[in-house]
Amino acid sequence: MLPVTELARDARFQRVRVEDTLFDPRNANPAAQQNGLAITSRNASDNARGLMHGIFVGEIQALEGAGRTCFDFDLGEARDQAPFGLKLDMARQCWDEARHVEISCKLGDHMGGEVGEFAEQTLLYEAACNPDPVLRLTGVNRALEGLAIDVFKTMRDFGRILHDPVLDFCEDWMLADEVTHVKMGSDWLRRLTVNDPQRLKDALEFQKAVDKLFSFGGFRGEQEQNPVHLARHFRQLAGFSDDEIEELVGIAAEAYAEALATQTANADDIRAEAAQAR
Repeated sequence: MLPVTELARDARFQRVRVEDTLFDPRNANPAAQQNGLAITSRNASDNARGLMHGIFVGEIQALEGAGRTCFDFDLGEARDQAPFGLKLDMARQCWDEARHVEISCKLGDHMGGEVGEFAEQTLLYEAACNPDPVLRLTGVNRALEGLAIDVFKTMRDFGRILHDPVLDFCEDWMLADEVTHVKMGSDWLRRLTVNDPQRLKDALEFQKAVDKLFSFGGFRGEQEQNPVHLARHFRQLAGFSDDEIEELVGIAAEAYAEALATQTANADDIRAEAAQAR
């Protein structure tokens, strides 16, 4: 498998480790649990540009991940192989992701941003390097592409609220593609595990782990303070059952509760240190 350190990037890109993003102490600040995309937010414009840059680098990694699935596995039906139909679907996804990279780059320009203005973390590509093709389907096509459904709908709605037809149209176009990507993952997951319930269970557990990481302690959910809201209807179109959607709501709520607990614990530590200093 191609190590993440060997991904081709030019000097404009600034890479950070996912651990640095997840454990950034600023995420424990109360402001991190507020909806930065709300129109009433003072920094809504900057936050939207940051999210768009995240979409842009995410689409690059999605292209790289789908391409690796086409390349990394021999053709066949064995556990460490990929059927021809799966490779064909991943090749189709590469075509879509390349188009998304172009669209997102132009949308960044449209919104006043530039490549490299925000850092890139590479969890999406790392999830796409699992040696089991089924876990790649759940980690990437169901978890991360599922997140893309939520993000694209949020950005589409953001464009509509601001009466920005360019952002509205482009995000709606890419949202339609993401539904097909998640649907491919859902369909292939069931086909490849039809006679292997343990493999299905392991794959879904991996998906939950990735989903929780990308809930970012309140980044995604169904509350007003969540910047990105779950797109229930589009997830249903993509092959998610109602039970799976409810489970995802629970995962997002759990991540948010853990972030609040961390925030409270940090505040208590600061007060204790201040009292000791006095």
